[in-house]
Amino acid sequence: MSKVVAGRIHIDSYDPSVKDYLALMKPRVMSLVVFTAFCGLSLAPGNIHPLIAISAILFITIGAGSAAAINMWYDRDIDAIMKRTQKRPIITGAINPDEALSFGIVTGVLSVILMALCVNITSAILLSITILYYVFIYTIWLKRSSIQNVVIGGAAGALPPMIGWAAVSGEVSWQSFTLFAIIFMWTPPHSWALALFRVQDYRDCGVPMMPVIKGDQYTKKQIFLYSVLMVITTLVPYLLGMSSQIYLALALILGAGFIYYTIKLFVDANNKYAKKLFWYSIFYLFAIFLSLLVF
Repeated sequence: MSKVVAGRIHIDSYDPSVKDYLALMKPRVMSLVVFTAFCGLSLAPGNIHPLIAISAILFITIGAGSAAAINMWYDRDIDAIMKRTQKRPIITGAINPDEALSFGIVTGVLSVILMALCVNITSAILLSITILYYVFIYTIWLKRSSIQNVVIGGAAGALPPMIGWAAVSGEVSWQSFTLFAIIFMWTPPHSWALALFRVQDYRDCGVPMMPVIKGDQYTKKQIFLYSVLMVITTLVPYLLGMSSQIYLALALILGAGFIYYTIKLFVDANNKYAKKLFWYSIFYLFAIFLSLLVF
């Protein structure tokens, strides 16, 4: 049982289950990360044994989950304040914070070692960079100190398709960097849309998200700017010969929908379209990578 007093967590007892440890790994966020990694693996030139491919995706999944677990451990003070995070397992008292940290470290180290031994060194290095970047650069440094937290920190979430690509090819290429760039440009409008309709949560816990520091209108302008850059970036795979004209058409249609929601934000005083943009952005990224995979 747990209770929150003045932003601090007081735990009477811990009784973690497998479900609690899975929740510690942020499965909803991780599912999109793993899917983009799978797309990178599938799009890469060359051949890979199915067992090695499955292993690579498994290690990426574990690595991403380890970073999420350490993130929850470090952010447990603000998670106790924010309404949308108060059901996380450390906050509810399901998992001891020290056990969560140990779980994150052990699974992270294992995922990198196994990736190096079972797949290749390049993918293992990229996986280690992803974990360390998310933990130290985003979680510990940028999240609480910079208005550009989700811009610079977004690099961690953009690396998985490069890891998948490297698992097959053993190298980093312009094609794999293009996949990285799509997610990198997608992250700010996705995150700022969430911040617009959850602004009070971020204000209460002192996280300097853009709407808190610069206000709604400035944030909406930045969302529009990054959305345009993102849509342009999604056209690059076609220019590099990675996709067909069908993908190009779908990217333009999906991008038009994204831009539509960003424009609607400017005439939306109550930020109702911010929530719609947030959910559309998740569908959008999934649809873009699925289109790359299929077409």
